[in-house]
Amino acid sequence: MLPEHEALLFFTHEQFPELKDAACEVEVILKGASDRHFYRLNWQDGRPPMVLMVYTLARRDNPKFVPATRRLAKIGAHVPQVFAFDEQRLCVWLEDLGRIDLHSFNDQPWSRRFPLYEATLREAAKFHGVGEKSLTQADLDELEPAFDEALYEWEQNYFLDHFVRGYLGRDFPDSEYAAAHETLKQLRRRLAKLPRCLVHRDFQSQNVLIRGEDAWLVDYQGLRLGRAEYDLASLLYDPYVNLTRTERFELLSYYATHRGLGLNDVREVFYLCAAQRLMQALGAYANLSRNLGKPHYLQHIPAAVANLNEVCQEGQGLHELRAFFEGGF
Repeated sequence: MLPEHEALLFFTHEQFPELKDAACEVEVILKGASDRHFYRLNWQDGRPPMVLMVYTLARRDNPKFVPATRRLAKIGAHVPQVFAFDEQRLCVWLEDLGRIDLHSFNDQPWSRRFPLYEATLREAAKFHGVGEKSLTQADLDELEPAFDEALYEWEQNYFLDHFVRGYLGRDFPDSEYAAAHETLKQLRRRLAKLPRCLVHRDFQSQNVLIRGEDAWLVDYQGLRLGRAEYDLASLLYDPYVNLTRTERFELLSYYATHRGLGLNDVREVFYLCAAQRLMQALGAYANLSRNLGKPHYLQHIPAAVANLNEVCQEGQGLHELRAFFEGGF
């Protein structure tokens, strides 16, 4: 056994003395772009496995995972049980939700995928139903900073710096891109004026695990106030999966009906949030692949660009954003 794994088992035995004599296989779980490390502890005596998450303080949202778990559990959302938490060693022992995520159904027929997406949207509706006015200052202190005009602008600049300038090699002076810059400004201002609720922040197919026909949430440490449609855009314009325009419309209609909202109102804000989210994603893919040694994220850029192009055509007042990437990809 690797020395690192032996140390993890030593920490585990401190938390669970009854497991000290149980043989265990430590399995590394590879997980996306995260700076956290995940291990599945497979007990050889027939006990259910558990997952050990080891995090760092390099990202400010990492320590928010346990408070976010407890908050979501209180409202009945499907999240893993926290068995133990060692704040000094930055370790969390969690219920193992299994290996099957929503993304793994990508090649299945829509008749199979649709119920799973419905279950996923029902989970989202649970925390989207928690509005800003229902939260105390103590509640807000446990969350990540809310989406406001400054955060929307940060995401837009992330897109411009890493994707437009870094990946496309294109400068964007105000004189030539005045209309596009004005569209960015109006987009962030429009979104910042809207009421906010709890949002996942990274609500995509690989962050939804499937158990039977139920959806379970992971990677929600970025929980904060924002627009529900931002999460919807993360899921329905997920560059990791293939959804048709018709399938997106079906899911958006289901969500609106489930929450008792007007479909037209949801759609209008949905496209605004989709433009914002896809720009953030393109900035992330470019940064991860060019600067952080993860070139496999390049493969997701074409789908994200195609999605952003569609959104700019469908959404109200978004057409000028195409100037930043049109003809350069």
